[in-house]
Amino acid sequence: MKLISFVFSFRNEEKNLKNLVERVHKAVKKTDSWDYELIFVNDDSNDNSEKILLDLQKQFKIKIINMSRRFGTNPCVLAGFENSSGHCIIYMDSDLQDPPELITEMVKQHEKGFEIVHTRRTKRLGESKVKLFFTNIAYSIINKLSDIDLQKNVGDFKLISRKALDKILEQKEYNPYIRGLSVWIGFKQTYVDYVRDAREAGESKFSLFDSGPFTQFLRGATSYSLKPLYMGVLLGFFAFLFSIFLIFYAIYAKIAGLAVPGTTGIIIVISFFSGALLSTIGVMGIYIARIFEQTKGRTRYVIKNIKDYKK
Repeated sequence: MKLISFVFSFRNEEKNLKNLVERVHKAVKKTDSWDYELIFVNDDSNDNSEKILLDLQKQFKIKIINMSRRFGTNPCVLAGFENSSGHCIIYMDSDLQDPPELITEMVKQHEKGFEIVHTRRTKRLGESKVKLFFTNIAYSIINKLSDIDLQKNVGDFKLISRKALDKILEQKEYNPYIRGLSVWIGFKQTYVDYVRDAREAGESKFSLFDSGPFTQFLRGATSYSLKPLYMGVLLGFFAFLFSIFLIFYAIYAKIAGLAVPGTTGIIIVISFFSGALLSTIGVMGIYIARIFEQTKGRTRYVIKNIKDYKK
């Protein structure tokens, strides 16, 4: 019998865990010749999440990976990937916005020969229009800048075969953009459409004004392309053309006997060139920061302990 490893990165999800486990269990039972293990990576929760999982561990195949401190979603996901043993893995959030019932269709697509099965949200219930607006803009920018086809409304809920997962884990990026990396590695991929539900219980860990979404956006925009650096060159080129225009205008104004603009013109020129320089330096700074992260040589995460089910 083949094994699916489910990976959940979570923090303070005590209200959702029992229902999540039961729904995943029922969904897997509808598939043919597949068993499962549930890998919950605990990002230093301070509620009763671990206790609830230990109780559920008596009935279900649950592995609990407790991090030594709060590391964030990406390191927790990688910890789950590296401690999985399934023929394929399914990574999904723990808030039940992604319906576990979709698992059966994802497995069917995998059995047809697809190494990676993405899920694509046709609707996103319970999310504000402001958040959706900025999310769509962010995806559009990332897709324009990247050398990969990162489609809109494709999140973290996906099935990855063992062969594809091994290639992902071979990459040595310190803090990879996993959504992009799953596309970058190639192989045969497909999409399953669904309606994303509103959060069932608890509070969302996603805030539009938190550093997390902005960091993810920067990681996505710079991980798979050098185009942002080239944009700095283009900005400098247009600034140069603008300065040439101002020179010719000043010569014309002098010949025509017109008053040469004074303070206003100087402010415009200084502001334009300062903006061009700061934008270019800022983009360079983002890339240098990623190099700095990569060369420090630290481990991606630290695990406090692993509490496995009895096999």
